[in-house]
Amino acid sequence: MPERGEGDMRYAVLVAGGLLLLGTIVPVSADALDAKAELRNAQGETVASAALSDGPDGVWIELQVFKLPPGPHGFHIHEVGKCDPPAFTSAGGHFNPYGKRHGLKNPEGSHAGDLPNLVVGPDGTAKVKVYAKQVTVAPGQYSVFLPAARALVIHADPDDEKTDPAGNAGARIACGIIGK
Repeated sequence: MPERGEGDMRYAVLVAGGLLLLGTIVPVSADALDAKAELRNAQGETVASAALSDGPDGVWIELQVFKLPPGPHGFHIHEVGKCDPPAFTSAGGHFNPYGKRHGLKNPEGSHAGDLPNLVVGPDGTAKVKVYAKQVTVAPGQYSVFLPAARALVIHADPDDEKTDPAGNAGARIACGIIGK
């Protein structure tokens, strides 16, 4: 068996040191930057829940609806994390850090908080997964909850996806503050 030279020994020390260093790094869990919201109606009943997670250039929003009127409803991220019933106007307007016009079909749009319409089934339930391209869960100006909380809001009517400021989506029927 040939003797190891000084170069071989340095290599072995570097490899061992690297492995030791890797063993001390604490990985960040995949859900470290996830967020959630529990949406309530004007009577304070939970009618939906949402899980939000960062994607490559936006945020995935998985929404489960339990007790809402059947049919299409406007669904948006609102700028203020306040949900004072019964009208939920405390949530402010749609989250719009880019200063755009409203509507996914608006050539001058859209707000960062504009999302596709939610369609609730005849039994009052729905399960959807949508992608919001202009926001992030990570802290910053475009975050859905850091440094300031935002809210998810479901409206009574469908969003026409082009009319400022809210797509004629009608009254706000459910609201939830986005948080950890």
